[in-house]
Amino acid sequence: MAHLLVVESWVGSMSRLLPRAIGEGGHEFTFVTRDLHHYLRGAGPDGPHPLLAARNIITADTNDMDQLLPHLERLHAVLAFDGVVSSCDYYLPAVARIADRLDLPGPAVDAVEAACRKDLTRRMLAEAGVPGPRFALCADTARAAAAARDIGYPLVVKPVDLCAGMLVREVRDEQELEAACRALAEFPVNARGQDRMPVVLLEELLAGPEVSVETVSFAGVTGVVGVTDKSIGGAPAFIETGHMFPAGIAPQSEREAVDTAVAAIKALGLDHIVCHTEIKLTPEGPKVVEVNPRPAGNRITELVRHVTGIDLAAACVDVALGRTPDLTPRATGVHSAAIAFLLPDTTGTLTGIEGADDVRAHSGVVELTLAEPGRAVRAATSNNEYLGHIMTADTQGGGARESAERLLAHLHPTFEEHGAELPSAVPA
Repeated sequence: MAHLLVVESWVGSMSRLLPRAIGEGGHEFTFVTRDLHHYLRGAGPDGPHPLLAARNIITADTNDMDQLLPHLERLHAVLAFDGVVSSCDYYLPAVARIADRLDLPGPAVDAVEAACRKDLTRRMLAEAGVPGPRFALCADTARAAAAARDIGYPLVVKPVDLCAGMLVREVRDEQELEAACRALAEFPVNARGQDRMPVVLLEELLAGPEVSVETVSFAGVTGVVGVTDKSIGGAPAFIETGHMFPAGIAPQSEREAVDTAVAAIKALGLDHIVCHTEIKLTPEGPKVVEVNPRPAGNRITELVRHVTGIDLAAACVDVALGRTPDLTPRATGVHSAAIAFLLPDTTGTLTGIEGADDVRAHSGVVELTLAEPGRAVRAATSNNEYLGHIMTADTQGGGARESAERLLAHLHPTFEEHGAELPSAVPA
């Protein structure tokens, strides 16, 4: 039995998948957070709270490394941690620094910091010759306008240090660019109370379908688990509306996407880590969107597990402990698995979701998770605003995406707005 230190987590699905993987591996964990109420507020109706499985829950300022590192060093002398891990992007650099300080297995600090900063990723990949969009890092709106004229509209405006597609926008002229820059400037602190970098990343708008490559790197070798394809909507935002594993793309495109992702991981110097690398399949060839040094979110890890039997959350635990991960595919009888997300398209209070009982009764449904009535919602602008999802598995070889999207069309959220109940449009 090993003892892991878990530093923060998402409130969403990975907050349950990671503790589950730790427990199923025969291990235990101590959880450290700066705000326990953040997780108690996010407790859903799906079984016991995952933090009930923790051996210890410790409150400490996880945003102050000068205080956190010596504090954890003292705890390590008593509790004897064997590894350290997080599923929250905002704390992945902290985990690497903690592992380094406590002499525990882990990736290189500078590699993780570069992967978690979109501007550093762009620079390092460009220097290594890994294909990506043309880009510019701008300190203010005036410089962004000048850089935009050089790159050319339409283009993409991004923060360098936010997740889940927050404040990522397509802009088509200088007026839209100014509005996007203003929105970034009005968001100086992220959801975990960390100061953001006051800069704007501009990128060439890439055309073509998007996929992600799921990998596990250990002892200098990157193992490719597979390729997931994505559905993107919500323009001018970039909202992930669905995924399917394995990707329904040509073998040549899959090989090229894999080669590009592995080259990006190598260029960043990432090892002892699970990665989720997003790639655009452009007419000029695959180009890197971003490299995420953690398991995929949005239940992609569960799609992978249903099809291959490989548990990427368990692989994350293994590499954190310095153990060779088990990436052996197993026969599951599932040819493909897909997920489709239910999005709000209006602002108001959710009063219900019609059609859920009929969808739940369908034989191909693996998961159906829906928000409870009473939730305040707004029209979706990022991946943080889903009303739920449906996951399907295909055992006949016809493709799971079609069934997931077809069943999603039977779900109809209703909202109360200004005293009236209004049905929403069917999500894209």
